[in-house]
Amino acid sequence: MKAMSEQTFLVLTALAEEPLHGYAIVQAVEALSEGRTRLRVGTLYGVLDRLVADGFAARDREEVHQGRLRRYYRLTDEGVRALQAEVARMRANLKAASAVLKARRA
Repeated sequence: MKAMSEQTFLVLTALAEEPLHGYAIVQAVEALSEGRTRLRVGTLYGVLDRLVADGFAARDREEVHQGRLRRYYRLTDEGVRALQAEVARMRANLKAASAVLKARRA
């Protein structure tokens, strides 16, 4: 599996807790990234469309809130596995980089 974009990783992470609608995903991604990543609506729905097509996320439900349709998305089991694999890949990279930096300081 190839590396995920930061946006994809953060959207999957946001969905790992519970199904969310678009605006809630935008807010969760901003909070998870401590403000470093701010998704625009067009970008978000592009990421979600790819995640659904790849089987990592699924549409959960729709509801009307204050006259507007909210579509909720949830993480699939395949999405959980993809997120776990990405976390493992990132940990391995972090370990390698830390070892090189430690050796450099020595």
